[in-house]
Amino acid sequence: MPESQPKILILFAHPSQNRSEINVPLFNASKTIANVTCVDLYAEYPTYRIDIDREQQRLIEHDIIVFMFPLYWYSTPSLLKEWQDLVLEYGFAYGSEGNALVGKKFFCALTAGGSESSYRKDGFNHFTIRELLQPLEQMAELTGMDFLAPFALFGAGTANEERRIEQHIQNWKKVLIAIQDNKFNYDVASKLSKMNHSLELIIK
Repeated sequence: MPESQPKILILFAHPSQNRSEINVPLFNASKTIANVTCVDLYAEYPTYRIDIDREQQRLIEHDIIVFMFPLYWYSTPSLLKEWQDLVLEYGFAYGSEGNALVGKKFFCALTAGGSESSYRKDGFNHFTIRELLQPLEQMAELTGMDFLAPFALFGAGTANEERRIEQHIQNWKKVLIAIQDNKFNYDVASKLSKMNHSLELIIK
């Protein structure tokens, strides 16, 4: 009997979409892949009044949870933090009876303005991108989800003129399709600092 295809939930948070050269095209490309649910949080909740029951039901119905966002001050945009604060509540996502997310996979698809070389110990930002995501990694740990390395584009401000966006989008679609086809190596992806340069190791 063939394996069922995992259901992917992409929670997209970008407060300034009219200025987005990468995140919006990446989000739109995600909509073309089967079994992917794409949620634009700023479009759905412009006043930050999050429907907790609906968001929790979405989490229950999906196997892979993705936060898609531009890195703002080494963290997520504010609405995505609000979503975490309200949706991942005690008794649902953690606590003695909060096991709704146990066994699901979680990772981030993000863009960063700085160059890749700036995200290391001796670089301008002093930490790797995965180190800066440790609060989200601990969120996954607490809720019983498996944390995977981020899918990240660096130097976002110059990516368009350097013609790096289209390849980034194509690589992203390869990741989603590999997950759908059960050809994605989660064990390898959990150990990397980022996915992008190791797709040949992740995709079976």
